[in-house]
Amino acid sequence: MIEFRDVSKQYPDGTSAVRGFDLVIPARRTTVLVGSSGSGKTTLLRMINRMVDPTSGIIEIDGEDITRRPAVALRRSIGYVMQNSGLLPHVTVEDNIATVPVLQGVPRREARRRARELMDTVGLDQHMARRYPSQLSGGQQQRVGVARGLAADPNILLMDEPFGAVDPIVRDELQRELLRIQREVEKTIVFVTHDIDEAFLLGDQVVILSTGAQLAQRGTPDEIMEAPASEFVSSFIGAERGKRALHLKETPRGTVVVDALGRTQGELVRPEGPVA
Repeated sequence: MIEFRDVSKQYPDGTSAVRGFDLVIPARRTTVLVGSSGSGKTTLLRMINRMVDPTSGIIEIDGEDITRRPAVALRRSIGYVMQNSGLLPHVTVEDNIATVPVLQGVPRREARRRARELMDTVGLDQHMARRYPSQLSGGQQQRVGVARGLAADPNILLMDEPFGAVDPIVRDELQRELLRIQREVEKTIVFVTHDIDEAFLLGDQVVILSTGAQLAQRGTPDEIMEAPASEFVSSFIGAERGKRALHLKETPRGTVVVDALGRTQGELVRPEGPVA
């Protein structure tokens, strides 16, 4: 479990990125921080592994103040996946994945064996192990980034808009892969995105942020969709427009669901069996 207690971050130029932030992130679940640019979501993420230190407040992991651990040791114990994969360009796929275990003292041969196992986990063919990042597609590079984040078997995996730089088809595929991987490995995942649809798809807990990391609402996707806490949240999730503002339309072939722009989104399927 990760807990933020009255956490604030003010930069030397006076910019207040986070103000009085409180949040509990449950273990073995995916929590998504979602908000527009300037909402402080990436700052919050990077506070967890001390890439950014708060100006005030406390962050605990399993009840321990993270400032009691050396920053480098903390970072190596937490998986981190960034938007552009951050792979070392002159290092092979298997050695990119093996980077953190080797730094932690794992023999290189053992680390490479584990890297190849993780390639299977993230859906990469092992014949790519000796390739270099430039020889991979964007989606393949992101899979390597996820495998590298998992390589040291961390309890926590931080993901900073990891699928934001790939095309929509690849993004959809990577999202589905992440859901599959999480079912298998059950990590505590903290995922940052500006895309509310991605947040609702991936998050067990979704945290909607406004400017300065002000917590607008948190809850499951269903809780937020069914009861937006404010006009800001309702507008942010698009509850009354586009593909979320749905209504029914009768056609000669049956009832279909139509969005606010008049586009058919699907067929209304009646439940089988008697209705209680």
